[in-house]
Amino acid sequence: MEPSRPLVLVSDHELLDDLLRLAAAAGCELERVPDVAAARSSWSAAPLVLLDEAAAAGCARSGLGRRRRVVVLSRGEPPAGLWQHAVTVGAEHVIALPEGESWLVAALADAAEGPERSGRVLAVVGGRGGAGASVLAAAVALAASDDGDRAMLVDCDPLGGGLDLLLGAEQAQGVRWPDLGLSEGRVPAASLRAALPTPVSGGGGLTVLSCDRSGPGPRPGAVVSVLDAGRRAGETVVCDLPRYPTDAALAAIDAADLTVLVVPAEVRSTAAAARVLGVLRQRGGSLGLVVRGPSPGGLTGRDVAAALGLPLLHAMRPQPGLAGALDKGGAPGRRRGPLADAARAVLDELDNSANGAVRAPGRGEVPA
Repeated sequence: MEPSRPLVLVSDHELLDDLLRLAAAAGCELERVPDVAAARSSWSAAPLVLLDEAAAAGCARSGLGRRRRVVVLSRGEPPAGLWQHAVTVGAEHVIALPEGESWLVAALADAAEGPERSGRVLAVVGGRGGAGASVLAAAVALAASDDGDRAMLVDCDPLGGGLDLLLGAEQAQGVRWPDLGLSEGRVPAASLRAALPTPVSGGGGLTVLSCDRSGPGPRPGAVVSVLDAGRRAGETVVCDLPRYPTDAALAAIDAADLTVLVVPAEVRSTAAAARVLGVLRQRGGSLGLVVRGPSPGGLTGRDVAAALGLPLLHAMRPQPGLAGALDKGGAPGRRRGPLADAARAVLDELDNSANGAVRAPGRGEVPA
C-alpha cells in the first residue's frame, strides 16, 4: 500500500502556492482534492488535513467526523470568521502564513516520515589517542545493521581521517560533512538517508556520515539535527567522537543515550582517560567503559574500571590481524571474535540505557 499523504482542500490560489512550496521544502507529497465530497474517502486516513477558510466552512456544514491533526491556514492575520469555522470543524491549529511557515514545514515533514519511531544514540570516545574508539564505533554500527536495524555511523572527529576510510567506503557515492551544508533545523530522515554513502560491507542497513580529508567538520547544530533525524526514524545512531571537547562532540554527548569510553589496559592510558572522563561527567548522562587489551603490566578491566569509577561493559582481548584487515578496508568486527563480542556488549548496554533496564556486569579480565 502507498503511504497516506496529507489531505489538502484549499481554493485560495496564493495560499495553495505557498503550501506547495513548503511541502516541497519538507519533502512531502500532498493529496489535493477539489471539494468536500472528494475529501470524504481520505478524511480519516490522512496523517494531516490542511484547509483554508472556505474549506473549513464546507467541512463543518457537511458533517465530516471530527479527527485529530486538522489545520486551518490563512494568509496574514486570520479573520474572525475563520476562527469560528476552525472551532466547528475541530481544527487543532490555525496557522497564519508567512509567520507560521517553520511550524508548517515541520508538520509536513512529520507527516511525510510517518509515525515517529524511537531510535537510540550512542557516543564513543577514546581515553587516549589510538585507543580504538573509531574501530569500536564502526563495529557497533555494523552489528546493529546485521541485527536488521537501520544504523547510521556519524563521524564527529574532523582530524580523524574520515570514517569512510575505516569502512573501505571512501569511493562510495554520497555526501560527507563538508558537502551537507547544514547548520541546524529539522532534517527529513528519508532525505538524509538517501544522501549518505552506504558501505558495501554494511549490507544496505548502514549509512555513514563521514568527515572528509579536507574541509570543515560538523557544527553542533548540524549534529543535533542529524541525530534527531536518526532517532525519529528509529535508527541506531553511533557517533565517533574526538578526545578533545569540541562543541560538536559535546552536542553529541548531550543527545546520547549512552557514552562509552574506550581505554587500553595501561596505567598511562588510564590516567589520560581520567582527564577525558572529567569532561564527560560534566555533561551528565549514562556512561560505560570498554577496556582493550593487551595488558602489558597485567591490569585487568576491573582494575581500570575501579580507577576511573565507571561501570565496566566489556574487557576486550586482542584481536589478531585486526590492524592489517582495517588497512585493507575490512569491516571491523563483522566476523566473530573479540571486537564483535565487545560491540555486542555495547549494543546490549545501549538497549538497557534506552529502556531504563538494569545493567548486567561486564567481563573484567583482559588477557595479554
